[in-house]
Amino acid sequence: MSDTGPAKVPEYPDKIDAAVLKIAGVVVLGSIMSILDITVVNVALPTFQAELGVENYSTVAWTVTAYTLALAAVIPLTGWAADRFGTKRLYMLALALFTAGSVLCAAAWNIETLIGFRVLQGLGGGMLMPLGMTIMTKAAGPERMGRLMAILGVPMLLGPILGPILGGFLIDNASWHWIFLINLPLGIGALVYALRVLPSDSPQPSESFDFLGMAMMSPGLALFLYGVSSIPDAGGMGEPKVWATMLVGALLVIAFVIYSFKPKHPLLDLRLFKNYNLSIATLTMFLFAGAFFGGLLLVPTYFQQVEGATPLKAGLYIAIQGLGAMLTMPIAGILADRYPVGRIVPVGLLLICGGMFALATIDADTPYWTFFAPVLFVMGLGMGLTMMPLMTSALRTLQSHEVARGSTLLNITQQVASSAGVAIISVVLTNQMKDSQAVQAARALAEAEATGTQPDPAVLDFVQSLGAQFESVAMADLAAAFAASFFVAACLCVVALVSSLFLPKKQEASHLLDDQGQPPVLIH
Repeated sequence: MSDTGPAKVPEYPDKIDAAVLKIAGVVVLGSIMSILDITVVNVALPTFQAELGVENYSTVAWTVTAYTLALAAVIPLTGWAADRFGTKRLYMLALALFTAGSVLCAAAWNIETLIGFRVLQGLGGGMLMPLGMTIMTKAAGPERMGRLMAILGVPMLLGPILGPILGGFLIDNASWHWIFLINLPLGIGALVYALRVLPSDSPQPSESFDFLGMAMMSPGLALFLYGVSSIPDAGGMGEPKVWATMLVGALLVIAFVIYSFKPKHPLLDLRLFKNYNLSIATLTMFLFAGAFFGGLLLVPTYFQQVEGATPLKAGLYIAIQGLGAMLTMPIAGILADRYPVGRIVPVGLLLICGGMFALATIDADTPYWTFFAPVLFVMGLGMGLTMMPLMTSALRTLQSHEVARGSTLLNITQQVASSAGVAIISVVLTNQMKDSQAVQAARALAEAEATGTQPDPAVLDFVQSLGAQFESVAMADLAAAFAASFFVAACLCVVALVSSLFLPKKQEASHLLDDQGQPPVLIH
């Protein structure tokens, strides 16, 4: 086509036509696959731990940490690769990579291979959402973006609700392998659909990619969090496996931060932190995401390990949190357009803090309907009032040419924070479990029964010393371990709440449209 960019603007019809809806269908399908796979695994962690013979919860939690770290690693690569290879080809490659990673996850024979294949899956999944945003921006035009984004928002709202339920259903009625294998027909269908529907585009290589920055950031974060996760195995910070990996990881991250101010096009543009709103919003996002996602990951595990719920029942139990978020997320978008986010986000974080401190009081007999259901629902309401307004605050005052880099910075912050939160909170839980002799004895008995071996005589002596009270003591200690972990997450929520008090209290003018009145493409 020989038309210039601005000349195409009048050609967009006002109504959502069939051609755009078809493209939206491809994007929504890819989004569903990516978002469901973040949440579907949450209910499977106890199953992984039992069936793959994993001793520590902090190790099995790496099936989540590795996936979100891979998402963070690939986000800044996506914009550069889309310019160089074309969005259609890259989107289809992302679908193929995600589908192949899913099949390999289903074929994993131990926890190490499962974690490795989750990285591959995350590399594909991490490209699907930002590429989908780009494809939709180009297809819809500025006047229809709001309506199209509402369609794209459906998977974001339904993922936290349907993911755990679907995961629980598949584990209960088939096996854990099927939470990954279900992506095979979806992936093949999405590939065929994308091939037929997505318009071809010509690659237009733009700026260079910061490979050196990526070589420092991604391994640095992975090594540091691996060191943190190794603390329970090593029995403390004294082992080289812990302090050496944490030190090397920290040095790589520090080197990355120093280096990032030198290139013209860095992997992450840390110069944007000169913008006060972006800095406060990013800090609040980091603290919130780490505390919220790290803490909430433990809830389905509590239901299964303490209350004896099936994976499906655990998935149904936590769905109410997603319902709460679904109610307030659209409202938060409207409020963010009318009121300063400094008056919205603290309310959401206050609800989350209250819910997390409530979870810190649980015991082995805490009821679901009169305690967990209202607490999780309120936390969902808080989550819906927090996420999108924080994004809005961070991007609203950036210039149009800065928005893509700001969006990349925020998305990576969220994924890195989630990874760090999961790693840290799971280590707290694992250490709390190790401190309980009753919990360790119960695990030793279960392992002996599973392997057909005799437990250690010291374990049998301890069990006999407690007599009929052994099971209740073990369950009480296990519940207390979860409560202590939730308390740590609650304290982090309080720090996030304090940070949110520095968000702007006055409505800021937006600079999101460029000189032609076009919205920027939100990947870099």
